[in-house]
Amino acid sequence: MTLKLHTMIKIMSKPFKIRTIAILLNLLLIACNSTTPENNQNSENTSSSTAVTQVKENQADKPQIENAKRVVALTSLSADIIHRLDADKLVAVPGSRLLRKDERFKELPAVSEGRTPPNIEKIVALKPDLVIGAVGFHDSTLKKLKELGITTLASQTNSWDAVIKQIKDLASATNTDPAPLLAKFDSLLKDIPEQSDSILVLVSSQPALSPNKNSWTGDLLKKFNANNLTADLQGDSIGQGYVTLSEEKIVQQNPEILLVVDPSRAGVINQLKSKSFWNKLKAAQNEQVYVFDYHGLVNPGSIGKIEETTNKLKQILK
Repeated sequence: MTLKLHTMIKIMSKPFKIRTIAILLNLLLIACNSTTPENNQNSENTSSSTAVTQVKENQADKPQIENAKRVVALTSLSADIIHRLDADKLVAVPGSRLLRKDERFKELPAVSEGRTPPNIEKIVALKPDLVIGAVGFHDSTLKKLKELGITTLASQTNSWDAVIKQIKDLASATNTDPAPLLAKFDSLLKDIPEQSDSILVLVSSQPALSPNKNSWTGDLLKKFNANNLTADLQGDSIGQGYVTLSEEKIVQQNPEILLVVDPSRAGVINQLKSKSFWNKLKAAQNEQVYVFDYHGLVNPGSIGKIEETTNKLKQILK
């Protein structure tokens, strides 16, 4: 943690500090594929960092296996990718709420529940020849599995190109053809607008957090030629991919389009509407406020959730 961050957190009021940390941890949980290193914050580099612990800790490389037949996925995105490449090779998934709603994974065992660490014993009992995790959140688990002789692959997904790289890496590891999935993924960027009105994304209300360009959200908006008002602002809170906005700063930005992330209808949009600044915003005045799910916009989640999000963005920004 940098000195600046340490000082900022120290001077925060206790309730505000707790809310900030809780929200950021929720946003950056890797079980849904947005990675948060255990001792470091998100890298400013928006490309995927793929580390293969089977060969050497923290060494960026491809897994030393080319025909994995029994794959355990510890993230929802990697589970979805493997299932699309070759469903028969996927033997276990994480217990994320996103996958619990998906009939494709109904019969597969879950090796984790919610935010709890994966169960090492369950994973080993499945006799996998490849376990896929996320940089930071699964470091400890992957290290233990490596010590047991199990090949592991860790990825950090905070950009569009990072997802492409993950598809290619997993196809290489499982000896499958990535072309159909890559073609589908590429098609999601067809018919995007050439430009858009100014956009502000709020992923929480207390405190108000907005993604900059060093996040999945920021990179996605850039792909859509969106004028993200916080793209170039530097994160001064936990996580360099997000910035904390005061009410005055929100009014100053005064977006023409406002995207609000309201996971599981948690009431974020109603909290924002109760603020004194709400009716001062052009987006609110012109009814250009849109609610998005956490998966897809803040966290890739799955190819399906990314598709839902890109389709919605096309309708809003057209």
